[in-house]
Amino acid sequence: MSTSAETTTDSKPVSSAGYKGSDLPPLITDDPPRVLIAGAGLAGLFLGILLEKAGIPYEIFERSAEIKPLGAIMCLNPSIHPAFEQLGLYEQLKSFSKPGGDTTFYTDQLKVTASSGPIPTETLGYDFLLFARPALYDMLFKQIPSEKIHMSKKILSFQQNHEGVMLRFSDNTTVHGDILVGADGAHSSVRQHLHMILDQQGLLPKVDLKSMKKGYISLVGTTDTLDTAKYPFLTKPECETAFIIGDKNTPYTWVLFSVPGDKICWNVIVQLGIEELADDQFRSSDWVPQQNQKLMDLIRHFKTPYGTLGDLFDATPIEHVSKVYYEDKMFETWTHGRTVLIGDAAHKMLPSTGVGAVNAMQDAVILANCLYDIKPTSFDNIKEALKEFKDQRFDYITEQYTQSQVLAMMQYGHNFSERILRHMLLNWMPKSMRLSHQIKASEFRPQANFIPQVPDRGVNKVASQKPSRRIQKEKEEAAAAAKVAATV
Repeated sequence: MSTSAETTTDSKPVSSAGYKGSDLPPLITDDPPRVLIAGAGLAGLFLGILLEKAGIPYEIFERSAEIKPLGAIMCLNPSIHPAFEQLGLYEQLKSFSKPGGDTTFYTDQLKVTASSGPIPTETLGYDFLLFARPALYDMLFKQIPSEKIHMSKKILSFQQNHEGVMLRFSDNTTVHGDILVGADGAHSSVRQHLHMILDQQGLLPKVDLKSMKKGYISLVGTTDTLDTAKYPFLTKPECETAFIIGDKNTPYTWVLFSVPGDKICWNVIVQLGIEELADDQFRSSDWVPQQNQKLMDLIRHFKTPYGTLGDLFDATPIEHVSKVYYEDKMFETWTHGRTVLIGDAAHKMLPSTGVGAVNAMQDAVILANCLYDIKPTSFDNIKEALKEFKDQRFDYITEQYTQSQVLAMMQYGHNFSERILRHMLLNWMPKSMRLSHQIKASEFRPQANFIPQVPDRGVNKVASQKPSRRIQKEKEEAAAAAKVAATV
């Protein structure tokens, strides 16, 4: 496999399928499959790190010249921590994180309506960790060898057949490999091109043609370092979270998190369809700092337990403020031929539960396991491995997707039924039932099959995962060979 997309534009003849005649990959080989990863987001980077450990050749192609991840708060739950521990990254992850602490729900007049504390560490074996998103991205990006990641590579199209897959980029270069992974986010170019081709062939389910739902829009930012004399709670080792929910006449919810570095990450969520003025402001404004400032000026008087939103806005550089749609959609078509979708490209979830990033990285773990099991490398074995990936993930993701919608309504919803739902979940549901639900949500903790496993942690059951067929077969062959040797 070439180490750079540019090397495929030399003078060698190109077949009608897009491959150089002298470089056609063999139909069956004992070499591991060559993986092309579209997208250098969390899913793509995590997959690259895993493939590096598995000894599977890969390259990552990112459309942007430079990625600037949102300064939003992120939460990773115990479902993904074992994989970080396997990769030797867990202690580094904890170094820029705070464990989850108290969460308090307020009215817009700061009346407390509900509160909850963290799950004891010994129960799950790990803490829920909260941090600013760029810190995680920077850590993962640094794990990828520089020669294996290519920036400013916008995908125009791709072709695939029984011999391989070829990507064509906007700079008129091409690259080919054995497998294409679309890890390029909610508006995935890989998904759009794959679905277009399948739709032309009458193979795409109609549900996959529908647009993603846009129910919420958010402004998000992280302050510079704050004065702990004014904000003493920042010195606590745990992350404190405050949800402030506007009255029934407004579409606003604003959320504050304490993060390392004596900073506050703030997030203002607007539910579309509740207030016409808010809809107009958030839909029509350009996504630039000047327009974000206008929106911030409209809401700077909103109260928080620590002053007004305006106090936090003034401590946040405007270039570090982002506006983003909260979109969601569960796609049915994740794989076809040599192509597979992971993360937001396959299932865009609402960020109400923090499971979007967790599930994207879990996708990477399970897909890496399936790719490791491909031996020999053939078209049939590749298709079987990609099907196995979807079979292991689809039902689980469907359940997670539904839960994210319900919790979004609970956290951000402002119509009558959503307010009733919030009151019931926060005030009527027993704490023991909420704890049981959180424990169950953390049972599935996939690990890479091809590197040493870390032990199960916590006092509760951890769900089993599918073992590696390749490793089992190799053990059986080694045992049979040892038996023959002993007989001789």
